[in-house]
Amino acid sequence: MDFLAHVSEEFVESVVGEKGGMVLVDTYAMDKLMAQIPIIPTLAPGGSAGNTVLGLAELGTPTAMLGKIGNCETGKYYKEALVARGGDGSRFKIGSIANGRCLSLITPDSERTMRTDLGAAMTLHPDEISVEDFHGYHHAHIEGYILFNRDLMFKVLDAAKGAGCTVSLDLASFEVVYATKDIMEDIIVNYVDYVFSNEEEAAAFTNMGKDYRRMALHLAALAEVAVVKLGGEGSLIAQGTEVIAVDARTVERPVDTTGAGDLWASGFLHSLLNGHDLYQSGKFASLVGAEAVQVLGGSLPADRWEEIRNLVGTI
Repeated sequence: MDFLAHVSEEFVESVVGEKGGMVLVDTYAMDKLMAQIPIIPTLAPGGSAGNTVLGLAELGTPTAMLGKIGNCETGKYYKEALVARGGDGSRFKIGSIANGRCLSLITPDSERTMRTDLGAAMTLHPDEISVEDFHGYHHAHIEGYILFNRDLMFKVLDAAKGAGCTVSLDLASFEVVYATKDIMEDIIVNYVDYVFSNEEEAAAFTNMGKDYRRMALHLAALAEVAVVKLGGEGSLIAQGTEVIAVDARTVERPVDTTGAGDLWASGFLHSLLNGHDLYQSGKFASLVGAEAVQVLGGSLPADRWEEIRNLVGTI
């Protein structure tokens, strides 16, 4: 679950770790940090892949989520949130400890800095994953944070491919890229069909400065399709030697970037898996991502989802 709080730049500077990134913390450190927040945080279902899956469910794509939730009210609430959106909650594993938490600290520039206590999610074991978990589905979307648990990551990737799924991987954060650079290229080449990154993650992986077009082409040489999201500058979508530039949607009053990239992926995958081309899918993704930065967290109001659903393939 995400705990979202607007804080000052000074508060973020007092927190260990870089601004704009994600750092894993234990339960004690999370409790201590939560106690220091000057306001009561807003609660919302979160997680990188979780946001994408919930977004896909809202858009009408048949979805399930594979992960481990806690044996607590928060874990129950998370499962109910997916089911309420039309998703399949039967693939969840139930842990023996409390649900994972992500504290998202949002500064006045709308940037988010995350500190995460994985809770029950950390206890998900490779032996709990099987090909059967993916039966009935044609695509698996995986978040980069799973790369911190390499045995689990390979079991998930092997099970997804064993079930005949195509795979998309979101690189998640520049910390993930730096920590897993020794294996990331091989993973993308051997398992990934669609790779999503933002400019920081792509730069961390390629060491190409700010040459984002070249970054996109480099990633596209490893996977079938590569995306480099550039925030307000739009996105670059590469396939083979072609790079498609998609403009960002203008947002006059951004509130919070939490979940924006994840919902961008929801829009892109929903459009692409429904037969639209890369440019159309990128435009629809930009629309969904722009909606996300206008609300706190990665959950849009029901009326906005209703309008968005009617726009796929038309923009």
